[in-house]
Amino acid sequence: MGQEEQSSVGVGEEEEETREVVEKEEVETWNQMKQTLILEISSKLIHGDLEAKIEAARDIRNLVRKSSSSSPSSSSKTRSKLGAAGVISPLVLMLCSPNPDARQVSLLALLNLAVRNERNKVKIVTAGAVPPLVELLKFQNGSLRDLATAAILTLSAAALNKPIIADSGAAPLLVEILSSGSVQGKVDAVTALHNLSSCQENSTDILDATAVPPLINLLKECKKYSKFAEKTTALLEILSNSEEGRIAISNSDGGILTLVETVEDGSLMSTEHAVGALLSMCQSCRDKYRELILNEGAVPGLLRLTVDGTAEARERARTLLDLLRDSPQQKQLASSVLERIVYDIATRVDGADKAAETAKRLLQDMVKRSMEHSMSRIQQRAASCTPSNTQST
Repeated sequence: MGQEEQSSVGVGEEEEETREVVEKEEVETWNQMKQTLILEISSKLIHGDLEAKIEAARDIRNLVRKSSSSSPSSSSKTRSKLGAAGVISPLVLMLCSPNPDARQVSLLALLNLAVRNERNKVKIVTAGAVPPLVELLKFQNGSLRDLATAAILTLSAAALNKPIIADSGAAPLLVEILSSGSVQGKVDAVTALHNLSSCQENSTDILDATAVPPLINLLKECKKYSKFAEKTTALLEILSNSEEGRIAISNSDGGILTLVETVEDGSLMSTEHAVGALLSMCQSCRDKYRELILNEGAVPGLLRLTVDGTAEARERARTLLDLLRDSPQQKQLASSVLERIVYDIATRVDGADKAAETAKRLLQDMVKRSMEHSMSRIQQRAASCTPSNTQST
């Protein structure tokens, strides 16, 4: 390597070292400024007048955002330092202010403090945030209600907060939002209800049958394999455990059909919940729900689920198929026996090494043929219901 090239490498190393030193100094300067800002914000919120408090609440949002643009770890530390600086209690008090700006900026600040910070979530609820948030859920002001819904959702993600929020009377208001809220409000309400439903042994205490029609409508409109569909079907499965819930599902326009479509097109989890809801209905009263489920063409999707579903979904699908047969009391060819026979045939055809793959292909072909047969029956039924053409005059 020539002298000139060595010199060039040396200069490059020096520039890199200089850059690292500058960046380190910039980080240290920013951290010092941030600590000063946190103290100023805390002082304004604790000792300032209303205008100063509103300004401080806005500063919290800006500070967390600026820290987030720096790095995720930086924003997490900023949230923790703000929470430790005593800003949460005065922000919670601002939620009760008659001043709408004060309520809005405090809500935004609390949301920014709670996101991805379990300790702050618990501090906010401990400081008494839930009752004023529940009151804000009653507002007709869409913006404030949406922010309150988002706050309930965020806070309900913490296990310690769930029983407090569940007992607060928030759930019926969240159910109302399923029908009358904005698109984002509905999404947040479903997720909040899903969070709350996981905190009690008897989840039907949180939900009642009034939640069924809006949940069915939301499930109709969303992609059946989405995370949103998983949460929605989970709530419907919970509701199917009560007689009122089952009646509401069967009485809802397209209620059973929407669950059947989710069995056919959903993700692993949404299909598991959907077949669970249908099974709960059929087990509660086979005579009442068997024909309703069969008439919506449930069998092909259930057959596919016995092959491709989760272990729980496969078991539920097999049990439901048994209930949907004409004579469940007579000796039947159980799904597991059917699979065993197909596997034995596959072993004789392709050998033990390829038996599993061949058996799955054979079962899938059976499902396909069953679906084609079901579609043919539906088309025949539709044709027979078509009114004859009237003679033109």
